[in-house]
Amino acid sequence: MTTTSDRKSSYKLPSTVIRERFITQEARRSKALEDQKRRRAQRIDSSRQLDLFANLNLNDDSEDDDIAEEDAANVPPSGAIGPYVAMLKENDQSSETTSTYPQSNAATLAPTVDVTLEIEPEPSQEHRRKRKKKKRNTNYSKPSKWADQCMYAELLELGEGERLLEGGEEDDCLPKDLETGWVAVAPVPMGKRCLLVTHQSSGVGGVVPNTTLRSRLLGKTLIPRFPSLLPALTVLDCILDVHWRDNGIIHVLDVIRWKGQDVGDCDAAFRFWWRDTRLKEIPQILPPSIKFHLSKPRPGQLCDEGRPSRYQFPYPTYLVPIPYHANTSLISLDSQIIPAARSVRSITVDIPCPIQSHNEESEHGDQYNMEVEAPSKPSSTFTFGPSVTISPASTAIRSDGLLLYVLEAAYEPGTGPLSSWVPIEDVETGDMVTEDYDHVQGSYLRGPLDLFHRLVKRRLERAQYKSLGQGSGTGAAMDL
Repeated sequence: MTTTSDRKSSYKLPSTVIRERFITQEARRSKALEDQKRRRAQRIDSSRQLDLFANLNLNDDSEDDDIAEEDAANVPPSGAIGPYVAMLKENDQSSETTSTYPQSNAATLAPTVDVTLEIEPEPSQEHRRKRKKKKRNTNYSKPSKWADQCMYAELLELGEGERLLEGGEEDDCLPKDLETGWVAVAPVPMGKRCLLVTHQSSGVGGVVPNTTLRSRLLGKTLIPRFPSLLPALTVLDCILDVHWRDNGIIHVLDVIRWKGQDVGDCDAAFRFWWRDTRLKEIPQILPPSIKFHLSKPRPGQLCDEGRPSRYQFPYPTYLVPIPYHANTSLISLDSQIIPAARSVRSITVDIPCPIQSHNEESEHGDQYNMEVEAPSKPSSTFTFGPSVTISPASTAIRSDGLLLYVLEAAYEPGTGPLSSWVPIEDVETGDMVTEDYDHVQGSYLRGPLDLFHRLVKRRLERAQYKSLGQGSGTGAAMDL
């Protein structure tokens, strides 16, 4: 029997730690990649329809084909059809004789059949109630087709203690092809994982609501439909920012479909390149300027009259791609990728701001009960002045960790080993590692990302040591 503490501690652990203790994550990753390649090859072969050309013969003898066709036309019918032809003739004769009979004789020859109708008694009220209850129980909501369609990464298995391989070499628990077979995505922002889906709509792009956000697990809509300039039939893997109401940002992680074309079958590097290239071509739309909410004081807090009204985005407006790194060498991981995964990203967005602040409105009177006096003389021309201005504002995006994608892997829905996650926050304890930052050494003291960084440094030092040893050996041989 497992206790409650054991179940809580193993809630977000990798699947190998819980179910498959004797199978490593790298073995499952290689098997999943082979299965994916096999399914892709089968899908390509089925699309080519090679079975239709299996019995195709390419012969130049056209005379033989003409002779075969003439022989097939002169072949007499087989003897098995003879009895059926005789039966057809008999049926034709019988139908002719029956058609000559008068209607009166046909009526007399028609047999009489006694039909007894059984009238079922009406069900009582109790039976009706039982039927209604059964119907109500059968009514259930069907699962959405967007449920569990995100490529959710597994937690990368890391171990501080080194293992010995069969050849006597030490294993640092990192992927063997980390420098050549992976693509890194960092910094991964904090937020809610979702799918952005665009639909076909008759109207002007950016005005008609044509975009929905679907949750990762259940596929339900997170917010109502909103307009965007993305092409129809596009599906993006996104992360909805934690403070999207204040900055209007949704982070684009991956591309599944673009304008009806399946991009998920391509490898990871091409998908990220396609994502950045296509998002740059889309013009930026201005946020709507109708969602101003006055900052109300909390219970027990004094009202700050000088505080202006705060703008709230009704829907995400800015599509921000998450940076990816195709170069995953040990030097690049140590100097660029891991520091970027720990850093706070700053993004500048345009936010509508009212021209008159709340303080100026309170000086002239109540903003909800304004008294407007009619002019003494009617003016010939009257124009409305701008009440809202667009001003750039910088927002800070906190990082949640580092994502690693297998370079040759296609986009696969569900949780699998083809993508790995190295978080900053400790998953088991839930403590933030930013509290234990060592300013002397310039590194974090605990956390999966810190452990990953130490293992990368250890492998890098080992590779440099081997290169120096080989260089000294070759130099000694040249001296001899």
